[in-house]
Amino acid sequence: KQGFVIYRIRVRRGGRKRPVCKGQTYGKPKTHGVNEVKFERNLQSVAEERVGRKCGSLRVLNSYWVGEDSTFKYFEIILVDPFHKAIRRDPDTQWICKPTMKHREMRGLTSAGKKSRGVGKGHRYAATKGGSRQKCWKRRNATSLRRKR
Repeated sequence: KQGFVIYRIRVRRGGRKRPVCKGQTYGKPKTHGVNEVKFERNLQSVAEERVGRKCGSLRVLNSYWVGEDSTFKYFEIILVDPFHKAIRRDPDTQWICKPTMKHREMRGLTSAGKKSRGVGKGHRYAATKGGSRQKCWKRRNATSLRRKR
């Protein structure tokens, strides 16, 4: 369809090495790890973010895995041109033209980005009710008292 772009990207596989000099992390032994540290988000969301930064005028709709080898994972990112008339005139796709949909991939609003945030529907996602883990924790731990009138 007109107004859509498919962008293929490769992301280097593997965990994240902590960027410290001579392995000196300082602090408690729990934080001493250098090599076996894992990145919080998945590689698919990293791929979406890189493409979204490269193509600033386009909106990231979603992405999917296409292949992998020993060094890289390959993803295809679906991008939408918000100023294309075919997108703006179609009631099903014009939601992405709104200014609030700018850089969805940077804010973890795509399918791959939501996975690491723990946001969803159902009993499995009770820890993020109300938007995020922090917001849920704060609401549960704050005491709300009636005002004296």
